[in-house]
Amino acid sequence: MHTHHSSDRRRTQRLRSVLIAGGAMAAAASLLLTGCTGAGASGGSTNDPDAKVTLEFWNGFTGPDGPALEQVVDDFNASQDRITVKANIMPWDTLYQKVLTAAAGKNGPDIVAMSASRLPQYAAEGLFQPIDDYYENPDFESDALADAAVSASMFDGENYGVPVNLATMLMYYNMDLFTAAGLDPEAPPTTWDEFAAMVPKLTVDENGDGKPEQYAIALADHETVPMYPPLLWNAGGGIVSEDGTTSELDSEGSLEALNFWVDLVKNKQASPIGLAGADADKLFQTGKAAIEIVGPWMTTGFNDAGLNFGLAPAFAGPSDQITLADVVSMAVPTSADETTKQAAYEFFAYWNSKEGQTTWAEGSGFPPTRADVSSDITGNPYPAVFGAPDVVDNSRVLLPGIAAGGTIMETIFNPALQKALNGKGTVDDIFTEASKQVQAELDK
Repeated sequence: MHTHHSSDRRRTQRLRSVLIAGGAMAAAASLLLTGCTGAGASGGSTNDPDAKVTLEFWNGFTGPDGPALEQVVDDFNASQDRITVKANIMPWDTLYQKVLTAAAGKNGPDIVAMSASRLPQYAAEGLFQPIDDYYENPDFESDALADAAVSASMFDGENYGVPVNLATMLMYYNMDLFTAAGLDPEAPPTTWDEFAAMVPKLTVDENGDGKPEQYAIALADHETVPMYPPLLWNAGGGIVSEDGTTSELDSEGSLEALNFWVDLVKNKQASPIGLAGADADKLFQTGKAAIEIVGPWMTTGFNDAGLNFGLAPAFAGPSDQITLADVVSMAVPTSADETTKQAAYEFFAYWNSKEGQTTWAEGSGFPPTRADVSSDITGNPYPAVFGAPDVVDNSRVLLPGIAAGGTIMETIFNPALQKALNGKGTVDDIFTEASKQVQAELDK
């Protein structure tokens, strides 16, 4: 499937629900959020349904999807006169650092949106409270939500989040750059080997100074929705086993994938080294990279830039063709009183209502969190593309339910990857050692 437009402690799972992005991994939190009750809420453990409540909503939707999020917030605020949600949008890495600062200063958010893969780590530290009672209220229509979006925020048998979205990653490719390279713009690479064969044509170093003006792919290696882990899956490897108990970084499949891609990037200059997610987006958006694998939030920005791009599933590896699905969930700090929590629940319900999801999907390009509104999305073609069955059935969440997930990615995997990309040791040596470090985290 490809379309054109102008302008992955709990079992890793395939997603077979209609999909609905993206959060970067950050340092482990170790402080308890305090003093986060909503402004005007009445304190204590009893809900006051008549209290005026202001909810500070921290999130990292700084991309082209930000206006759609703000529109849903505005619509919720206008739909009633008791609860006011104030969206505080900031870069994801800034958000995590500010949460820690706010905890120390007793002045923090009432709702935090973050990648669901982060929630087990925070929950294990006591930062967020389980919110299973949200799902027990039939008025909130939780049964309509995609099971995978709900289960992504589970940890130790309890649920700590309500989904904002669930987004698959697809391959964007610049059709004009394919044409200029003498490649068929209707035939993007479908396998690793096909892509590798295209690299000499799509990476362009016009003056021969060793610094290409154009790259075959913008492949971010830090501060991004993780792009390298799916490459390991597609060679039969991974970071941890499906039951979350054993490191797989030194497995045959993982090392095969890492050797292949480190060679392409380091030696063949398929992508710049050291790209953060925002850097990769900019490289593709400015026509300096022919391919980027990223989520639906970038469709608006790429269209606004006038790019003539196509969309297709990312190329298959030797063993499989699995893409990453990233879940963003909304969580409530442990210290939030009952009035604040119940007010947050009302916002969560609106966000995932038919009205809220229609506005979100139309404005952002994300598939809706609930299947029963899919037919109502008529003004934006991308929710159907990113939620297509062939994409959904070949998607996986990264490190679900593993409390050490953030630590593994930020302090082990990403640094090891950057060492390898910069030639500071062999892939086998670097990742065999990294695998021991991952196992130590899993055994804690």
